[in-house]
Parts: sequence; C-alpha cells; structure tokens
Amino acid sequence: MDSTDPTAIKLQTNVNANNDPTIQRMVGETMHKRIPFDVPFISEIEGNLWQGGCQNGLILPHFFKHIISLYPWEAYRIKHEIKSALTVTMYDSLAQGTEQVDAIAEWVYQCQKDGPTLVHCQAGLNRSSLIAAKVLMKMGGEGRGYRSAEQAIQILRTKRSPAILCNQAFEDYLLKKK
Repeated sequence: MDSTDPTAIKLQTNVNANNDPTIQRMVGETMHKRIPFDVPFISEIEGNLWQGGCQNGLILPHFFKHIISLYPWEAYRIKHEIKSALTVTMYDSLAQGTEQVDAIAEWVYQCQKDGPTLVHCQAGLNRSSLIAAKVLMKMGGEGRGYRSAEQAIQILRTKRSPAILCNQAFEDYLLKKK
C-alpha cells in the first residue's frame, strides 16, 4: 500500500476537544467538478447505515458496532468494543476498478442489519457514496423490494451532500453507463 493517497483532497477541519464526528465538520472543494462542500464528518443515512469521512484523532462514537474504511491512510480511534472492522484500499479516481464494490456493499448490508454501521472514506463523498448507494439499493424502500440507483443517489445527496458522487465514473457505474 502507498503511504499516501494520490487522490486525497485538501480539507479544512475544525476538530475540537470532544472529537465528535457527528458535530465536527469538514470543508473543501471536490477534486472532480470542483464542487464546494461543508459537511459533518459522518451523517446518518437510513436506519443503521451511516456514511462519512475520517481524520486521524477523531473518536468513533460509542454506538457504532461496525466500521468499514475505504481510506486506510487515516483511522478513527476506537475506544469501545466493535463487532467488525473492514479496511479496503480504494482511490477516488476515474480509473478505480469496481470489481470489489458488490462484495463490500454486501458486507455493509449485512453489518447494518446487525447494528449501526459506518462506511467511510476521506471526505465521505465518492468512495463511501458508491458503497452506500449499493447498500441503499439492496435495502429497498418502504416495503418495496427494490430501490433504483437514481433513488439511492438522491437519498445520499439529500442526507449527506449535493457533492456526493461527483466522481462521474462512480455515478456512471451505479447508473450502469459506460
């Protein structure tokens, strides 16, 4: 593994003594499409599914049972017992392969059925959105067994940020465009 992420973006953060990532915010501009954003480190998406970013030193809130990191270059401090942790190296690149997406999404889907689950990358905009969208599609909507990619993307843009999936390759993958 490289010691740095060549696709990392510059973030402005204001982490204070309580290190609560549901309150702490990150501000920046996306690498893809240059969209400004101002979001909390983590956001509740639906049910037990949470999504976000990460910065060394932040403490994982005690209620999380599972954590999936798509950004191994920084990590949450975990001060409580969790049931599972999965770390996968993924880049916010137009050339990032998608062969592992379904397996990661299945892992997250199973975890969120068991308890609060955080899937994170650096800023919680592209890598984690790709996985969270696939999980939302698996979860279905309000008693219906199916949720479209468009519906999942809209939920994430409403709950997390309009800047999510600015990596066009990730959005196209979800929408099955080449």
